[in-house]
Amino acid sequence: MKIEVTAFPRALQGTGASRRLRTSGRVPGVIYGANKPALAIELDHSALQRHLKLEAFHSSILDMTVDGNKEPVLLRDFQMHPWRPMVQHVDFQRIDKNKKIYMNVPLHFINADAAPGVKLGGGVVQHAMNDVEIQCLPDDLPEFIEIDLKDMQLDDAIHVAELNLPKGVELFAKLKHDNPPVVMLHLPKVAEVEAVVEAPVTEITGQVPEAEAAEGEKKEGGKKEPEKKEAAKKE
Repeated sequence: MKIEVTAFPRALQGTGASRRLRTSGRVPGVIYGANKPALAIELDHSALQRHLKLEAFHSSILDMTVDGNKEPVLLRDFQMHPWRPMVQHVDFQRIDKNKKIYMNVPLHFINADAAPGVKLGGGVVQHAMNDVEIQCLPDDLPEFIEIDLKDMQLDDAIHVAELNLPKGVELFAKLKHDNPPVVMLHLPKVAEVEAVVEAPVTEITGQVPEAEAAEGEKKEGGKKEPEKKEAAKKE
């Protein structure tokens, strides 16, 4: 999927100029790399917003046209306004077709419903990663990497080393060494709800309850009676 982007040279730079540019519906940006000087550019905000909603715009080589000159670039960064749906700045990198590039490529999971662990075992697919970092020459860059889940059983996991990578595509070295799981299939966790029984609250005061006082008097009376009888015997 080829995406074409049109930009224009940006003459004025600085905080004030960028603020006025945004007010007029434009977005300041820059193109750098490929042993060429960095070029300040501006883009139409509405068109850029539409592009940013496309998955391929973030992971594909783009055809950038500036002042009639076309060159391949990659989207490297963009900044959004803290609370408004407004793009503040965007960065693009020029591509040298003879040098490898490093990209985060999205993962597409298919046939999850057909997996035995889901269909027969009642398991749930859990995605540990939604993209993967790869390296390749620009012409070998895939738009996405597909992962087929049709053979997954309960408690199965697919790790990055098991991914079916396109020709010419390699995993980032550290990622390949660590080999983390990409997707897992487990039974859903059942939340156990425990009944909470509230213990009765006893109010503590300085007074003795009447019932307890009466009981105490009975006990004291029972103890004193033998003493009276003993005294009568002595008399």
